[in-house]
Amino acid sequence: MNQPLAYIHPDAKIARNVVIEPFATIDKNVSIGEGTWIGPNVTIMDGARIGKNCRIFPGAVISGIPQDLKYEGEETTTIIGDNVTIRECVTINKGTKQSNKTVIGDNCLLMAYVHVAHDCEIGNNCILANSVNLAGHIQAGDYSIIGGMCAIHQFVTIGMHSFITGGSLVRKDVPPYVKAAREPLSYVGVNSIGLRRRGFKATQINHIQDIYRVLFVKGYNTTKAMDIVEAEFPATEERDEIVKFINGSTRGIMKAYSSKNENHI
Repeated sequence: MNQPLAYIHPDAKIARNVVIEPFATIDKNVSIGEGTWIGPNVTIMDGARIGKNCRIFPGAVISGIPQDLKYEGEETTTIIGDNVTIRECVTINKGTKQSNKTVIGDNCLLMAYVHVAHDCEIGNNCILANSVNLAGHIQAGDYSIIGGMCAIHQFVTIGMHSFITGGSLVRKDVPPYVKAAREPLSYVGVNSIGLRRRGFKATQINHIQDIYRVLFVKGYNTTKAMDIVEAEFPATEERDEIVKFINGSTRGIMKAYSSKNENHI
């Protein structure tokens, strides 16, 4: 159902059962999947690919051009998966020629005032709480949760099933399955509550905890800790995910918490 007060470019591809409320703007080179609701005063710009059964709330701007001085007008996209909720005043910029796309996976929740910059890739079932700000080229794994008002440096990678507490400044990569908090951002434990909610068994959670004790608690440097993990821990899906993440980190991973480094405010 399209409101006569909305602007819809004639070349936009709108599936059946899409509801577009008054004063929304849908540009050319846009596709919107079945059952999606586009709220009033939403702006969907050139290059948006929006999945099925999404809800986009007033004031959101999807697929705006990158806030990157290197962007030269190349044709790129913003890809939004199915069952995604995008709350009020969220901004999602499309990609640049580096990756040609910005991606939000299925079943994600982006709360009010979130900003997702160019070339970010957010996995499935992720939650970005109010006023989270993602710089360019950030990757966030499936089921990652980022607390409100976090600011995340460009090119940071966030592992799957991780939890970052609100108000954090994220300058380094955050490994999978962990809780991250404090300033500077540090390992403060395994995200055991989140893992239990998603069906992880106690033996799996204990296995993850044992690995991270070697990496973050026993005082080894990262190279030595990784040698121990690979030599002494049986290969499991969780161990292999941790090893792959840390070995592939380009920015370096966050450190263990130390009270000596904490800035008291």
